[in-house]
Amino acid sequence: MPTRTTSISRRTFIGAVGGGLAALGLAACSSSKSGSGSGTTIQFWNMPWGGTRFNPLDQKITEAYKPKPGLPEVRYQAIAWSNFVARFASATASKTNPAVSSGGGTQAFEFAKQGHIAMADGLLDSWKSNGLYDDFLPGTLETMKTPQGYVAIPYNLDMRINWYSKSLLAKAGVQPPTDWQSFENVCAALKKIGVYGLGLSAGAAGNAFQAIVGWMINNGGGIFDEQQMPNLVTPANIETITFLQGLIRKGYADPRSTGYSATNTQEQWKAGKFGMQVEGPGLASNLGGKWATDVVVGDPLTSFSGKKGALYFPNNIMMYKNDPSPKGAEAFLTYYYKNMAPLWTQHTGIGLPVLKSIASTPEFKQDPNAAKCVEAWLPICKTWAAPGGDALFANVSIVDSTNPMTVFGQDVVSLKESPKGALTKLQNTLMKNLKS
Repeated sequence: MPTRTTSISRRTFIGAVGGGLAALGLAACSSSKSGSGSGTTIQFWNMPWGGTRFNPLDQKITEAYKPKPGLPEVRYQAIAWSNFVARFASATASKTNPAVSSGGGTQAFEFAKQGHIAMADGLLDSWKSNGLYDDFLPGTLETMKTPQGYVAIPYNLDMRINWYSKSLLAKAGVQPPTDWQSFENVCAALKKIGVYGLGLSAGAAGNAFQAIVGWMINNGGGIFDEQQMPNLVTPANIETITFLQGLIRKGYADPRSTGYSATNTQEQWKAGKFGMQVEGPGLASNLGGKWATDVVVGDPLTSFSGKKGALYFPNNIMMYKNDPSPKGAEAFLTYYYKNMAPLWTQHTGIGLPVLKSIASTPEFKQDPNAAKCVEAWLPICKTWAAPGGDALFANVSIVDSTNPMTVFGQDVVSLKESPKGALTKLQNTLMKNLKS
C-alpha cells in the first residue's frame, strides 16, 4: 500500500527567498567535468517525496539514463525538506542551481518571477509526438500555465479528501455522507457513540486551514478572484464557515482541535475517537494496522449550493535558465517521465501520479483509496487559485502553508471570530502581505 509522508512544510515556499539567503552558501555546483560527450554533468535535485524506498529507487532510475552522444550525463542529489528553501534560494542566487529539480509546490512560480526558470513550452510541444503530452491527467498541465509559458511540469499530486471509518459509521447506524446535510447527520450519529465526525488539526503543525479552504472550494468559493487577488468575504465563503462553525458548536469536533497536529489527529483515529476527516491521500496507510483497511476515502460531497469541489496541490518539476545544456535537461526529462512509473507501481510512497498510464496500472490500483482519489476526486479538485482560476501564480505563496493561514484555521476552529470576521481578518492580512 502506498504511504503518503509529505508534510505541510514540503509544499511551502516563502515568497521572500532571494539574495538575503544567498549568504548561507548551501548549494552544490550544478555542473562538473565528466566522461560524457559534452564534457559536463548536469544535476537533478529531487525531494524525499515518499518513504525510505523512494530516493534510492529514484536515483536508480536517474542513473540508468544513457544520454545520446553530445548530451550530458545526469547526477542525482536528494535534497532534505529541512533546509530546502534556503538551499534553492542560495543556489539560484549564486548560479550553482541544478539543471532540473522538484521542490515546493509554488517554488517554480516564485523563481519564474525572479527570472530563474526556463519555460517548459518547447519540451511539452516535443511530447505531443511521443504520447507523453496526452498522457497527463485532465487539468494537471493547465495548473502550470502562466501568460509567459509553462513554468514547470506536473509531477505528483496531493489533495484533501474526506475519509471515514467503515466500522464506526456502521456502529453509529449511518451510511457515508454524500452531501453537507448528510455529513452533519453522520456527525450527529457519531457523537452519540462518543466519536467526533469533524476531524481537525488546527495547531501550528496542523492543516485545518487546508481542510477549511477545501470546504470553501466545495461551495464554489475560495481565496483568489479572476484578477488573482484575495477576495475572501463572499457569500459562498461566509456560508461555508457558518456551516463548519455550526458543526463545531454542536460538539462534532474535538474541543482540543485548535492545538492538534497531524500526529494528534492520527492518535485520535487510532483511539477510535475520529470517524471522519478531510485529510491527505495517505491517511489510511499512515494509520496502519486495522485502520489501513477500515478508514476509506468517501465520495465528493455536494454543498448546500449544489456544488462539488476540493483543494489539491500539483507538485512539479522545473528547469532553470542557468543550465550548461538546456537540450540535455529536456532529453533527461523525456527519459525520466517515460521511466518513472516504478515510483508508483512499487509503492514508494510518492504522491498521486499525474500520468494516466501510471494511474491505470493494476499495481497502482491495488490501493483502492489512491485509485478513488484519482478517479472520483481529481475531476472536482482545484488549486489555491480558486475560484478565479486553476493555474497557479507567484502570489499563491502567501497562502501556501503560511502563518496567516494557520491563524485563519485557528480563528475558525476556536470560534473566536465570526465567519465574516475570520474571512475579513485573513483578507486584510493577505492584502498587506501582497504590498510588503
